[in-house]
Amino acid sequence: MNTGASSPERRRRPLRLRIHSALRWLHIYLSLLSLLIVLFFSVTGVTLNHPEWTFGQKETTRDVTGTMPADWRTSNGVDWLRVADTLREKQGVRGRVTERRDEGGEASISFRAPGYSADGYIKQKTGAYTVTIVGAGTMETLNDLHRGHDAGTAWARAVDLAGIFLTVISLTGIGLFLYLKKLRLSGLAVLAASCLIVFLLLRTTS
Repeated sequence: MNTGASSPERRRRPLRLRIHSALRWLHIYLSLLSLLIVLFFSVTGVTLNHPEWTFGQKETTRDVTGTMPADWRTSNGVDWLRVADTLREKQGVRGRVTERRDEGGEASISFRAPGYSADGYIKQKTGAYTVTIVGAGTMETLNDLHRGHDAGTAWARAVDLAGIFLTVISLTGIGLFLYLKKLRLSGLAVLAASCLIVFLLLRTTS
């Protein structure tokens, strides 16, 4: 009697089909998940290769001055946290501190962010300071984000994740293509040709 139920062995699909389904699932959903990331790195990859494309934006430089509060120095030397907080609060300085120095009668501190820099110089005796703030514009900011320059740990992790996503998308795309019997040979030929072109380009730059 046929009860309509199938045995587990009959219901279980062949390994080949299960691999195909897994590749398709990964390829589709990782592509959707990383769509904006792929678009961002594609566009900025082009603009990064053409730094002359400023789209009318120019680098801006301005100097701001002021005086540090009385407690900016302690018996142990410069209170760098106090200095950084003062400049952020009074002058709107942003970014992470990348360099600091205290010698020769002057203290200095540098801030960096994508497309942005601020360098402060403080007189040890008076606490008077000058900060030079440079803004490189939107395009350079996007290019710095592409490179991961001065963007912080969180963005660095995002870049790593984007690289992993793109790698998996590429590999699953190749895996799915191998299931297309009619186009498999021609596709592999194109893939081999593209690998050869990339290899030759790398040789020309070495």
